[in-house]
Amino acid sequence: MASAAPSVLFVCIHNAGRSQMAAGFLRAFGGEHVQVRSAGSEPAEHVNPAAVAAMAEVGIDIADRKPKKLAYEAVESADLVITMGCGDACPVFPGVDYRDWQLEDPAGKGIDSVRRIRDEIEGRVRELVAELGIVNA
Repeated sequence: MASAAPSVLFVCIHNAGRSQMAAGFLRAFGGEHVQVRSAGSEPAEHVNPAAVAAMAEVGIDIADRKPKKLAYEAVESADLVITMGCGDACPVFPGVDYRDWQLEDPAGKGIDSVRRIRDEIEGRVRELVAELGIVNA
């Protein structure tokens, strides 16, 4: 692996649930060994309160995060872009690694459903950390 920390961008429609939870897990697991960003094709005003509550249950605080609009520059500068339902709104650049994680949208769902989505995201992020060889000292 290169000496520079890999840059990972999580993208979903509203940047209020799935991408925020994934970014929270990767920040927690990767620390300074990875650059983490998230964005949405149509960002919401606030992070989904059920996502905030579900993440707090596992000790990760995403309450202060703000949904951000997806910018071409963010995609172009990322080493890895993980989409979660942004469809055709996510631009494609040569040399950028893309993955699509098919995940249920937590918007409008109760905490039990959001916990299930959170747990699936956590598993995928743990696999990603292992794949990227990230060791958080």
